[in-house]
Amino acid sequence: MFPEIEKYKSLDFFARQVVEGFITGLHKSPFHGFSVEFAEHRLYNSGESTKNIDWKLYGRTEKLFVKRYEEETNLRCQVLIDRSSSMYFPVERQGNFGNPNKLTFSVYAAALIMELLVRQRDAFGLTLFSDNVELQTEVRSSVLHQRYVYSLMEKLLQPVKADALEQKGTDVAGCIHLLAEKMHRRSLVVIFTDAFVREEAMEPLFDAMRHLRHCKHEVLLFHTFDRDKELELNYGNRPCYFIDMETGRKVKAFPGEIAERYREAVGDQVERVRRHAMQYHIDYVPVDVNLGFDQIMQPYILKRSRHF
Repeated sequence: MFPEIEKYKSLDFFARQVVEGFITGLHKSPFHGFSVEFAEHRLYNSGESTKNIDWKLYGRTEKLFVKRYEEETNLRCQVLIDRSSSMYFPVERQGNFGNPNKLTFSVYAAALIMELLVRQRDAFGLTLFSDNVELQTEVRSSVLHQRYVYSLMEKLLQPVKADALEQKGTDVAGCIHLLAEKMHRRSLVVIFTDAFVREEAMEPLFDAMRHLRHCKHEVLLFHTFDRDKELELNYGNRPCYFIDMETGRKVKAFPGEIAERYREAVGDQVERVRRHAMQYHIDYVPVDVNLGFDQIMQPYILKRSRHF
């Protein structure tokens, strides 16, 4: 399953902030001990054990310092994939790894992240949502669990025809609010969504982001879009029917006549999502699916690895 992710197995996927968990992994916890990873020095207190004194440092400073260590604990990660109808755009590229649409990219990227988490003995769960939470698995770290989740995601890669696509709306904010309180505290939350919501839903979306951060979750937002068609509206200057994939509403227009205003409006929405994500210390990753999987995921994971 997902053979394309094999070449990423050597990359370590690290969480950037302190996390809590139950089994030993590769991530720092706030609990200090004397057994795993060096953290800092502190002055020696008279009467305590001398086994952790840094004698080399004493030789240089003639002062007694004790080494403090940090325990390592695993990460608990919840992967959220938006599977509203707009995520299937462009429909003809559904399931095509080499030239993916938004949902296909999200599934493969999620599979890669899960593979890296399993290698680090980290626990993860999968949530699928549209206008409601459609599926939520348990959070586990076993290979058996990984295979189960992969089997669920493989179903999302099945090709579909545009006229057979079920119309599903998006309630990103509502689903995030619902999950925020249920997730284990200090989890890593990875969200794949195009964030295409109506103007009145923008503020609720930002409130949901704040909710996650208030609950001490680290958040990665993969903001998916097709820049050429969805942001730039490059369809030539011929009459076209534009169909809202979530409502079925049709509009006939000449792209050349509306392109400038459209680009300004959509560009402003994308920028607002990016700006609010940065404001709330959310790791924001813009995903133009036309760039393909390798050009986005490999540089991003390498960048995260360099933080440690």
